[in-house]
Amino acid sequence: MEKAFGSPSVGGSYPQKNAEILSSQYGINLFLAGLLLTFAWAVHAVGISKSHLLSYLITLMLIQLLWMLWYLGRSCTQRRLIRDKDTHAGARWLKCGITLFAVITLILDSFKIGYYIDFSNCLSPTEGIFPVTHAVHTILQVYFLWCHAKDIIQSFKTLERFGVIHSVFTNLLLWTNGVLTESKHQLNEHKERLITLGFGNITIVLDDHAPQCNCTTTTLCSIFSQGIYYLYPFNIEYHILASTMLYVLWKNIGRKVEHHQQHKTPFKFHGITVGMIFGLVVLTSTIAIVVVYLIQIGRSKIKSELALTMFYLHAIFVLALMCTAGIVALLIYRLEDRSLDNSKNPARKLDAELLVGTAAGSWLLSWGSILAIICAQAHPKYTWYNLPYSVLVIIEKYIQNLFIIESIHREQDKVNDDIKTLRIVTVSRGSTLSLTPAYKEIYNGRAAPESGEVPCLLKGSVCGRESQGSATAEAGQEKSSITHSASGVSFYSGNSVTNNKRRILKNIAAFLFLCNLSLWIPPAFGCRPEYDNGLEEIVFGFEPWIIVVNLAMPFSIFYRMHSAASLFEVNCKT
Repeated sequence: MEKAFGSPSVGGSYPQKNAEILSSQYGINLFLAGLLLTFAWAVHAVGISKSHLLSYLITLMLIQLLWMLWYLGRSCTQRRLIRDKDTHAGARWLKCGITLFAVITLILDSFKIGYYIDFSNCLSPTEGIFPVTHAVHTILQVYFLWCHAKDIIQSFKTLERFGVIHSVFTNLLLWTNGVLTESKHQLNEHKERLITLGFGNITIVLDDHAPQCNCTTTTLCSIFSQGIYYLYPFNIEYHILASTMLYVLWKNIGRKVEHHQQHKTPFKFHGITVGMIFGLVVLTSTIAIVVVYLIQIGRSKIKSELALTMFYLHAIFVLALMCTAGIVALLIYRLEDRSLDNSKNPARKLDAELLVGTAAGSWLLSWGSILAIICAQAHPKYTWYNLPYSVLVIIEKYIQNLFIIESIHREQDKVNDDIKTLRIVTVSRGSTLSLTPAYKEIYNGRAAPESGEVPCLLKGSVCGRESQGSATAEAGQEKSSITHSASGVSFYSGNSVTNNKRRILKNIAAFLFLCNLSLWIPPAFGCRPEYDNGLEEIVFGFEPWIIVVNLAMPFSIFYRMHSAASLFEVNCKT
């Protein structure tokens, strides 16, 4: 009997583990069914149309809407209860980022509604229902994540696991649908560019599923159809961010957490001027390169080759700078002796796994380009720049991943933060040692006694007591002056070195943050040399290489945005 009732935690955790396994399998099957339906529509499978795919996605979104409304209603009735929160999940800057992407997604939905109205004569009603449902889904989901991303659910755990994992894979399917739609548009433009580069032997016909009727308002149709594809990158990032935040919520269900106050680390521009200036220069030059690339590519063979050469040279320079900055940051870490925080943290673990997992997309493309350069029989001049570019892409991600993962696992040096508010007055003949009220406030979280006693700081270095009119205080003042001056110099020199290291690391994090945003822009808005240089298509074949690019490119794009988000967190934490 003692064994039967002596271990309630084991008995309680067993069904919860089963619920976690069952819910994950439910989500995976939901995703695979949608993935196959998406693939069937893309290849014009018999009996499968776009309306079937959209109907499936609409159903998934409606189910998620019902679950979110139920959760919000239950939370509202229990708002007075104290709930556990994961302080590491759902950071404010992450919520602001997903809100920005959501706003642009709503603009995309409005464009889709306008597009449906103009082509309503030959489009299925589901193509009008889908953007309306998606807009409502987006608004409610952003509100849900703002209010409940930090929740650690302890009631109705089995039901909530299924609801959250359903939301995770619904967003992944919406992400997949966006990626496929945007990729088909890029492929149509890609074929035209290859023809101008002289690869006329590529004869594959790509279908863009265009409506089979005339538009009622030609000008508006052109604006809607072109604008939709420029907004898709933001929609894609929105859904992948939402799925990661919901996944952390799913992992936190039933989790036991230690109750301690998190050390808040707001973002500050102070001290990162150098990194911001260099980063903004890279960002500005990248935008200029992308504009010129999109204008020149496909116009003629000479202009296309110049555009590719310009892109490769700029990217090589930026990647070399990023590698150098990352190596400097890692060397600084090797010189510091600070322990790593290995406590259980689902959000931090997911960040590290996403960095390595999504980097594999870029590595796959880079190794494909390296192999194509080695094996190709003919090498146009501009393709040789692809070799150092591909090698640097591999090395840069190695170095950056090491820097980010170590940074998010390093414990914060709270002592230095406290010491920064302390002002030490060196004791000299005829003066007294005093500590500012700022230190009194931070010491143990409360002010020091009004009696004048001030606690000691840094054992054996500085200790003082205010005493008005004390005759004995002047007896050893000259001797203590030398002692306190020496300890003050030692303290300031050590603290100065630490602050310099921290300042360098913050500048590096700020620089890499802007560089990753810069490298996200080209592939997200159609500047993709993996498509346009044509060498890989000759070596691997057009269809195999296009499949590889379409599978790997979304992960490569997401890697840059996720790295930028992680580096923003590193900058706040350093």
